Amino acid sequence: MKKYILGSAAVVTLLVAVFLQFAFIGAQSGKPLKWKTGVALYSFNRFSFPDALAKADSAGAKLVEGFFFHKLGADFNGHAMPNLNDAEIARMKGLLNQRGMKMRSLYAGGKTIEEWEAYFIFAKKMGIEILTCEPDRKHWDELDKLAGKYKIKIALHEHAKGLSPYWHPDSVLAAIKGHPNFGACADLGHWARSGLDPVECLRKLEGHVINVHVKDLDTFDNLKAKDVVVGTGVLNYPAIIDELKRQNYAGLAYIEREDNWDNNMRDVKQALKFLSEKAGK
Repeated sequence: MKKYILGSAAVVTLLVAVFLQFAFIGAQSGKPLKWKTGVALYSFNRFSFPDALAKADSAGAKLVEGFFFHKLGADFNGHAMPNLNDAEIARMKGLLNQRGMKMRSLYAGGKTIEEWEAYFIFAKKMGIEILTCEPDRKHWDELDKLAGKYKIKIALHEHAKGLSPYWHPDSVLAAIKGHPNFGACADLGHWARSGLDPVECLRKLEGHVINVHVKDLDTFDNLKAKDVVVGTGVLNYPAIIDELKRQNYAGLAYIEREDNWDNNMRDVKQALKFLSEKAGK
């Protein structure tokens, strides 16, 4: 009889645990996600800066991430970020302000510490808060110091396996260790291209993610994968969003559409709508 009672108690305990687990998952699904969504201007890299802004604005975005090799157009005299003079920086800020938009991060790339500091100086003038990048390991310590000096965070970005030293979350964590101004840019599509589960990657980087690149693929086969509109591909966005909700993520998330280059504004608009709908559930 005692064994039977103990066995029943164990079953009840197990059932309660299962119930609580599902209740917790349901609670996570029910609360809104407080991320701030926008567009990576790389989505419109075929166009000048003013035209790219116009497309992002038409898609419904008020936050954008710039990229350092953008061919900005005639308004900027052939100059590129971060080598704009003060008048050109004022022009860039004016274009953003006219549309009620903000550039809160910039994809950057430097080869020397002097080049990196130029990005920090430019970012400070622009009001940019995050440099998204894949720096050489030899620059980690100096970059962390510069990030502290200018009060601008470093978000370590990953391309796919074979293209980036940061392709795996473990590499990102190794770089973050001892560098308090480093965080992670979670590129969901590149994780999938590398054969990784984006949800597991997000779990590994919990507490370190400061921006997200949102994209989708038509297959998990890296050699054949094609970028598709977010929400129409193979990435499990309900699980991804539930994980971000569990982490109470309130950072930045940028749509990055890497196909249909000449006519993808509607794709970006559809993706932003998808994120808004899913994040609110």
